[in-house]
Amino acid sequence: MNINRRQLALPAIAIGLLAAVPLLGAVPAFAGADEDAVTKNVEAFRAAQFASDAKTLEGLCAPELSYSHSDGRVEDKATFVANATDGKSKFISLAYQDLSVRVVGSSAIVRFHWVGESQSVADGKKSSTNLHILMNWQKQGADWKLLSRGSTKL
Repeated sequence: MNINRRQLALPAIAIGLLAAVPLLGAVPAFAGADEDAVTKNVEAFRAAQFASDAKTLEGLCAPELSYSHSDGRVEDKATFVANATDGKSKFISLAYQDLSVRVVGSSAIVRFHWVGESQSVADGKKSSTNLHILMNWQKQGADWKLLSRGSTKL
């Protein structure tokens, strides 16, 4: 059996290309732009929560949203938006501190420290919340949408 240089070179080239493929997927060309877009959406989400803006919350959430509260309640998109904008309470302050955004392909992992104070409209009673939040955002078409959210009391 005779083997020429071309037959020896092709496997070497193929192995070299296969070795490079995982590297290309690990660092997306637009990771910085995607991180910026997710960060802007997270801030828009915070502002919409503070203002009880149903239209903005609707636009930022995926239809498949799973929104978990620190007391164990889990809401779908419609229930979350309805409860977040029902007017029973209003935010006095709401900060997302120590924000961390990590894009992995078409998903983004977002973590932050939620510090908020709200007031009941019915009786004026104030309450404070101090939570650790984990959000998962998904790129759907050209837009980043909130897919899931979970919180833990601190």
